[in-house]
Amino acid sequence: MRVLLAGAAGTVGSALVPLLRQAGHEVLGLTRSERGAARLSAEGAEPVRADMMDAGGLLAALEGRTADAVIHQATAITGPPLFHRDLYATDALRERGTANLLRAAALLGARRFVTQSFFLGYGYRDHGSLPLTEDRPFACPTGHRAFDRHMRSMRANEEQAFGTPGIEGVALRYGMFYGPEPSTLKLAALTRRRALPVPRPSGTVALVHIHDAAAAAVAALDRGRPGQAYNIVDDQPVTFADYVGAVAAAVGAPSPLTVPARLLAALPYLYALMVSTRIRLSNDKAKRELGWHPAFPSHHEGLKGLREALT
Repeated sequence: MRVLLAGAAGTVGSALVPLLRQAGHEVLGLTRSERGAARLSAEGAEPVRADMMDAGGLLAALEGRTADAVIHQATAITGPPLFHRDLYATDALRERGTANLLRAAALLGARRFVTQSFFLGYGYRDHGSLPLTEDRPFACPTGHRAFDRHMRSMRANEEQAFGTPGIEGVALRYGMFYGPEPSTLKLAALTRRRALPVPRPSGTVALVHIHDAAAAAVAALDRGRPGQAYNIVDDQPVTFADYVGAVAAAVGAPSPLTVPARLLAALPYLYALMVSTRIRLSNDKAKRELGWHPAFPSHHEGLKGLREALT
């Protein structure tokens, strides 16, 4: 296929370009920067300089081109989010950015549309001990204005992908990304300075290594069912405290300090992410329908080599 990849120079996009090329696909890599364009060219992709939030500029940059599919991997997150406002730019990418990419798909003649969704659309709360499947309610209003802004964006992203006529939309509900990528490296650097205390008790999160996330997008191009969402997570959920401790161990840092969870209550987003959310996801549907299996079944395998990436 000929694929337009949004976020081609970003966290998942950087891992995805070589996988798409290895699978025999041609890649149009969407990037805003000259540096990103140069890197994409070196990787065998055809760079397209445009901002996906600028509908007119995006369509003008793509005029006269064709593609079979569009993959949306664009976010504006460059580190662990601490406040609700850290997600606002990504919220906009999920709403207006998705709408603009769907207009681009129509211009290019593309029918397949694979979009990046997120596991926390199931809700920032305690979901109990059973793994959630894709038929559970997703991105429902909570009555909390700040959280509902994120929920609205995740809901809009998926609904647009599934509901646009002529589009075969597939949503990948990714776990929290980790691996040799900016957020994990920043977290690792903090653990070396013992500057990242962890709360006790702490919440439970679902993870996915960036290379497994990219592999799932390649699989979804060929085998994802239109109108379907897939949980893309590894096989082992982990508490936030244990995950940060594992990152510290992987880079030879001392064990993190622990603090009472109540001390984070003044930071509602961080408290919800690190303390009150307990979530486990089933990845059985992705394994069964996409033929996807995580190469890194848990963070224990996925964090190996992190020390070298940090130096």
